Amino acid sequence: MSLIDVPDGQLAAVVTFLEMRERPAGMPIPASPLTLHPIHPTAAAYRELFRAVGAPWLWFSRLIMRDSQLRSIIDHPGVELFEVRDGEQAVGMLELDRRAAGECELSFVGLVPFYAGKGHGRWLLAEAVARAWAGDTKRIHVHTCSLDHPAALAVYRRAGFTAIARKVETFLDPRLAGILPRDAAPHIPLVEPRS
Repeated sequence: MSLIDVPDGQLAAVVTFLEMRERPAGMPIPASPLTLHPIHPTAAAYRELFRAVGAPWLWFSRLIMRDSQLRSIIDHPGVELFEVRDGEQAVGMLELDRRAAGECELSFVGLVPFYAGKGHGRWLLAEAVARAWAGDTKRIHVHTCSLDHPAALAVYRRAGFTAIARKVETFLDPRLAGILPRDAAPHIPLVEPRS
């Protein structure tokens, strides 16, 4: 066993890559009071939803993109964006990326913290998988990391995904960089750089 130093001000996460190569047989979509709605947001509206869902898990990749970079993804005809709603209130998001022929990536799937741990995630993932298999999809893939919701990996595996690879990712802590508030993800210690 070996330990690898993580530089001051950075975080390390184990990223697990998963895939599904066959449509699951008889995977019913659980009932939920929540609904999915296709959206075509502005860059600012996208970032607001992304931050609401992802800040507890330190999602920041889309927050640091230039508007033109973000627009090139979210406006692409191969990318489908959905807002999860409870009535008229946005409470989650789903992003499906079909830019690679025959593949669909579950780019971002999540709910705001109040809705997590109440069974809504099972519904959302079942909806995501059903929608991802539409058309000529031959492979669905997703990745999660050790900073994500503790149940994420198990939920993906129960849904039929198989782990295919693991990598360690290091990056500047987005709380120290001012990308996310310093109180985001309180379950992940904030380690200040030493002077």
